[in-house]
Amino acid sequence: MSSESTLDDEDTFKILIATDIHLGFLEKDAIRGSDTFNTLDEIMKCAKTNQVDFILLGGDLFHDNKPSRRCLHSCITMLRKYCMGDTPVTFNLLSDQTVNFNTTQFPWVNYQDENLNISIPVFSIHGNHDDPTGAEGLCAIDLLSASGLVNHFGHSHSVERIEISPVLMQKGNTKLALYGLGSIPDERLHRMFVNNQVTMLRPKEDQDEWFNLFAIHQNRSKHGPTNYIPEQFLDDFIDLVVWGHEHECLITPTRNEQQLFYVTQPGSSVATSLSPGEAAKKHVGLLRVKGRRMNLEKIPLKTVRQFFIEDVVLEDHQDLFTPDTPQVTKKVENFCYAKVTQMIEEAERERLGCPLTPEKPLIRLRVDYSGGFDTFNTARFSQKFVECVANPKDIIHFVRRREKKEDIKDEVNVDYSKVIRNTAVEGLRVEDLVKKYFEAAEKTVQLSLLTENGMGKAIQEYVDKDEKDAIEELITYQLEKTQRHLQARAVTTEKDIDTEIQRLRDSKKDTTEEENEIKEAMDRAKAHRLERGDDSGDLDISDDLADIAMDSDEALLPPPTRGRGRGGRGRGSRGRGRGAAASESKPASRGRSQKSSTATQSRSIMQAFQAPSQRPSRTGAAISYRADDLNIDDSDEDIPARKYTRPPPKAASSSSSFTKSSSQSQSNSSKGIAFDDSDDSDEDNPFKGPSRR
Repeated sequence: MSSESTLDDEDTFKILIATDIHLGFLEKDAIRGSDTFNTLDEIMKCAKTNQVDFILLGGDLFHDNKPSRRCLHSCITMLRKYCMGDTPVTFNLLSDQTVNFNTTQFPWVNYQDENLNISIPVFSIHGNHDDPTGAEGLCAIDLLSASGLVNHFGHSHSVERIEISPVLMQKGNTKLALYGLGSIPDERLHRMFVNNQVTMLRPKEDQDEWFNLFAIHQNRSKHGPTNYIPEQFLDDFIDLVVWGHEHECLITPTRNEQQLFYVTQPGSSVATSLSPGEAAKKHVGLLRVKGRRMNLEKIPLKTVRQFFIEDVVLEDHQDLFTPDTPQVTKKVENFCYAKVTQMIEEAERERLGCPLTPEKPLIRLRVDYSGGFDTFNTARFSQKFVECVANPKDIIHFVRRREKKEDIKDEVNVDYSKVIRNTAVEGLRVEDLVKKYFEAAEKTVQLSLLTENGMGKAIQEYVDKDEKDAIEELITYQLEKTQRHLQARAVTTEKDIDTEIQRLRDSKKDTTEEENEIKEAMDRAKAHRLERGDDSGDLDISDDLADIAMDSDEALLPPPTRGRGRGGRGRGSRGRGRGAAASESKPASRGRSQKSSTATQSRSIMQAFQAPSQRPSRTGAAISYRADDLNIDDSDEDIPARKYTRPPPKAASSSSSFTKSSSQSQSNSSKGIAFDDSDDSDEDNPFKGPSRR
């Protein structure tokens, strides 16, 4: 590297790049609870030490969609500590800020707010962990944005078409166009790219003078046919892509030879799963941009807990033991003990001279016991390393090679252990498991009314966001809509009903109509939860019950059946009276819930053709249907209207400043600069000279 005087001048942008901080991950763990907070503090301190112009976060700042009070408090404290001050911000914003920051009622960058004193602005997109939810489409980052600590950009409100408008910055003679796209379900975004429904706007004037930086948070590696975003989908005028969501640290920029741009993948700053991708050393990047040239410096993180993982195949150690060896299980356990001890000693050697690194490392030994070997007691084995490692409960992970799948011929007697085998599934999402299950059982136990995407989304809402009515509401919604469809088609025979249902299901599979139906069902589930008064999942700082729900793993206790008094008179009697009243109100609520559940379960498609007076109705439903005046539109009539608080864009500025670039454009005439890859001897020069394409 050259001297700082030649690197950091009035024309050079200095940007600290980090992704997937996952603040609050395992915050209640006695050993690992403070890891994410310590690492965020190190990242912010690094930004202040290097006097960066701004910080760019690539999504998943928070690990949970509804972060706890401690998590929010720690984040706000560190942002205020490191990002506020008297140091002037030396770059200007040239774009329409009402379009760039459209998720807040204060649509301007925070350092230009006269009521705030910002020295290091933070620009962030949202990830899949802290994604917007609810009718208002708000996420945890919007709380930081409303408080003036973070500039949230890259939020697309439309599910039909996406227009990405850049944040245009200028420092001296250097012009930087910052593009951002928050997390969107990969299948939907993949389909929108294929259908040319993603457009990136470019300045009309001096297009070749802008350095184009794009932050995205999607799957980069292929998890399925459409469950990822290929790099070739991105426009070719981009110079550098900051790719979030992938946790493996591949921060050194790699060149895409087809689109001729560079991609950097900073990875996560904490190991959220014990998989090989998390074992790479964690870094953040210091990006310098001057004109159309760039340089990315890797900065290792010192507060990240060490993680060592190793795979062992027992069949490869025939010289030590075989399945027929006497006391083979004891010998395998001793062999694994030696391997774990060896990894712990290696971690201790690496930690010497680095006092910021946590003392206890993460250790994972994956043991392949295929070939007739038996497993040993992992709980007893883990007790030997309680004082040595940070994850004593899951040191050993037994895996078995996938065997050939057998044909399933009997729908009743299905061996589900053969449909989904016990293999390593670190990193898989709930909807991926649902989809894999139905792909494995395509002929026998396939869904006939619901779709795999809908069921996967409902289960994800139930597991991740505790929407207890998500699955029930999806089934109820699809059942009601299918009944109305069959009534409109005047289908009567059972065979025709099955055919029409299959045709309806196939027609809306993987379409926008299916996504809207899923969203409507999830909104209804949330509405019913609010009707019951179960609002503990919503963030309300003024509510003590919400505090308990966020900060404790224990469920809320039911009201006591007796008061505080022990006797039968005086205050004890009053306490008993209140307890009795409280206990008497709960069975009524359960009765209503049981009534609704019974009504839902008693309905079927054939009952749709009964007389309206004989057909059971859903409790609380506000719409009734009559067979003689039923008029149904085939379009999605149940799409709810979502309202957003969005500042009005400056139409004149947008129309005169940008040109549209299709997501599938292969034009090279407007492409930005290519980077000089001619010789490694230029490594000392952080700014590689431009070369002609």
